[in-house]
Amino acid sequence: MTDEVNEEAGGGAETAPDFVQSLARGLAVIRAFDVEHPELNLSEVARRAEISPAAAGRFLRTLETLGYVRADGRSFALTPRVLELGFSYLSALSLPEVMQPHLERLSREVGESVSAAVLAGTDIVYVARVPTRRIMMVGITIGTRFPAYATSMGRVLLAAMPAPDRAEVLAASELTAMTPRTLADVDSLSDELQRVRDQGWAIVDGELEAGLRSAAAPIKGRDGRVVAAINVSTSASRDTVEHLRDFHLPLLLQTAAAIEADLRLL
Repeated sequence: MTDEVNEEAGGGAETAPDFVQSLARGLAVIRAFDVEHPELNLSEVARRAEISPAAAGRFLRTLETLGYVRADGRSFALTPRVLELGFSYLSALSLPEVMQPHLERLSREVGESVSAAVLAGTDIVYVARVPTRRIMMVGITIGTRFPAYATSMGRVLLAAMPAPDRAEVLAASELTAMTPRTLADVDSLSDELQRVRDQGWAIVDGELEAGLRSAAAPIKGRDGRVVAAINVSTSASRDTVEHLRDFHLPLLLQTAAAIEADLRLL
């Protein structure tokens, strides 16, 4: 056996007859690089990949020949070509599938329910969701619809539309005051939607249902058009509007940017 096969042989799956250790080590070399370690020397790669310097050198030279690694003196770094390794997987995913792991991560960070929706006529339709606790009288599942004008996700979706199209949707909407706080006239909504468009996010406080607060951000596709929205929902009994804006909103915007980065690979 070569030392690529023998080196660091362990138990379990790594000793299975069809386990290719050289492939596993090659992937470990690629994973040695990350945001905090964009450039590494040979010994650093070997240590982080848990292989010998000699093996690390062979894998790095192979990856360099294939165009996945570049060398600059004694330092090595990944090239953009490594993105090809995930392209086939990402290109097969639907929009909700791309968003779901990001929503799950965001929900863990904020401890609240997180959702994604698209615009369908005058409504939003939920396409992905990570619930933590029930915060509305009506249960929310994939496919649930709410009037766009009274929701945070609906407002970022409406705000992204060209003004004539937005006016057409508002004109077709049954603008009903669902709570005493609901903006339910065209002029007030038009002003609010322009503000949302300018700032790039929306917060709705008790307009869809009393005591329900949410922040939403748009999701842009590869062509720069808004294709969906994501939000964090919470209760007025747990979070102030200021906490929603100052704590949840920055994490929400970071999540939107991460989703958009994945969508650019599709």
